[in-house]
Amino acid sequence: MDLDLSEEQRLLKDGVERLMREHYSFEDRRRYLTEKAGFSEKMWARYAELGLLGLPFPEVHGGLGAGAVETMIVMESFGKALILEPYFATVVLAGGILRHGANKAQKTALVPAITEGRMKLAFAYGEPQSRYDLFDVETQAKRDSEGWVLNGTKGLVLHGEVADKIIVSARTAGSAREKDGIGLFLVDANAPGLMRRGYPTQDGLRAAEISLQNVRVPAADVIGDPEGAFPVISRVADEAVAALCAEAVGCFAEMHGITVNYLKTRKQFGTTIGSFQVLQHRAVDMFVELEQSRSMAMYATMMAGETDVTERERAISAAKAQIGQSSKALGRQAIQLHGGIGMTMEYSIGHYFKHVTMIDTSFGDTDHHLQRLASLGGLFGEQAIQG
Repeated sequence: MDLDLSEEQRLLKDGVERLMREHYSFEDRRRYLTEKAGFSEKMWARYAELGLLGLPFPEVHGGLGAGAVETMIVMESFGKALILEPYFATVVLAGGILRHGANKAQKTALVPAITEGRMKLAFAYGEPQSRYDLFDVETQAKRDSEGWVLNGTKGLVLHGEVADKIIVSARTAGSAREKDGIGLFLVDANAPGLMRRGYPTQDGLRAAEISLQNVRVPAADVIGDPEGAFPVISRVADEAVAALCAEAVGCFAEMHGITVNYLKTRKQFGTTIGSFQVLQHRAVDMFVELEQSRSMAMYATMMAGETDVTERERAISAAKAQIGQSSKALGRQAIQLHGGIGMTMEYSIGHYFKHVTMIDTSFGDTDHHLQRLASLGGLFGEQAIQG
């Protein structure tokens, strides 16, 4: 299996990394945090200029037609810089719903606006009672003569506060926790009856609680089968986890690099603390966690497009479990080796630790994915173990 990047992929990697070096230092990020939206609109425009906002969309709709490897490259670079912009929410999450579920007319209307940076999207899937179960949907969608009427509450909608349109999962049939009877609805963020309450998350991003009270959605804004959307949601969630794993690897690489540099410069007892063998061993432990996570993130990327649902879910859960375990192990080492400075808001390492902790809890934490992996018979399946 050839794991080397193609010439086009190397150019993409170099371009994104250069953009981050020149415009996304830790001080730049702190300044972007103070902007009204909580991120940099100028950087969002630069992503559009580079074609990053259209990366995974088909060329026929104005995108670049790239795949999971290109998404991995971008997300890893974004993880190193701890970006604040709603790339994951708009392009990976909501964009994934459009790519796999929307019809031609919907893609034609929405994708060019996304790729040009004129439209931001959010995906409202979580509810107060649902935890990590994407099929636990109590928000109701009732059909009427003009389309659909939505009622319910959605929580922790990533960048839902700034989204122009919000894709909402809602139940059209059956009872809560059934995988059938779930639909996807494209809702204008300013629609009557839709209320948003935005707030900062622990890692500096933005999210929103969304309330829907008799929100009307035209029939033309239903994405796919109104009673059979869960397979699309599940597939997009797996692709999103693969992207998050790549972002976490970018964070881990930066955390390791920052910590090693600190060990080389911090002096105690008349010498740099990096000269102490026990601390060198801990830095090596961090490197091992980084490389294990990198390998599993690459595996998740390769399997994100797998049509065999069981095999895809095995790979994704194995990767997410590894990322979660490494975020704790590597994060603890980074903070402890920095001492008290590691927990200050003025120093970057604590911000990275917060972000990888949030990644761990997104779309299922370590325990959740270990349980899912066990229920699927392990990474290689029960037959492989018996053989």
